[in-house]
Amino acid sequence: MADNIVSDTSVEDKKRRRFLTGITAGFGAVGAGIALTPFVLSMQPSERAKNAGAPVSYDFSKIQPGQMVKVEWRGKPVVLLKRTEAMMLGLDKIEDRLADPTSLVSIQPAYAQNDARADANNADLLVMLGVCTHLGCSPVEKLTVGPDPEMGDDSQGGFFCPCHGSKFDLSGRVYKNVPATSNMEVPPYKYDGNVITIGEDDGRTA
Repeated sequence: MADNIVSDTSVEDKKRRRFLTGITAGFGAVGAGIALTPFVLSMQPSERAKNAGAPVSYDFSKIQPGQMVKVEWRGKPVVLLKRTEAMMLGLDKIEDRLADPTSLVSIQPAYAQNDARADANNADLLVMLGVCTHLGCSPVEKLTVGPDPEMGDDSQGGFFCPCHGSKFDLSGRVYKNVPATSNMEVPPYKYDGNVITIGEDDGRTA
């Protein structure tokens, strides 16, 4: 009789152990799932990242002659410079000092492949990435026409990269004999009244 009691007790103990093991494993799986959730969520792209390549619009009528503003597109600064008449006249005076004055080896839409590197409908508005084409640094604007320690005694204004000394004119065209070898990039853009949209141009060529 005693043997039967011991045997029954052992069977019950085994059942309890299996039951408790199952519960523990279940809680462990749930805990692992909960712990994993923040990690999985963190791998989802942020709203800013998802919209990083989206076009950016700006009311350029706010920009006064001689004034420059910057907007962000694809994580990079885009220069919007409203050039004065003196700035525009200066573009022709320095062509012999430029490495690619007609933008043959540089990146820009067809409608910006000219001396002003701008849409003819708003030729005084320069639109370009504010990024040096040497190693991606951010050039400093030198908007004043006249002597400048970095741009030269007869500077017509431009952009100077403090990283390695590359120089660009007020159309983003690169000077000769500097580390950068191509003009600053002009992104696609289009106009709708006073609003410029950077990042798309509907495939236009003019």
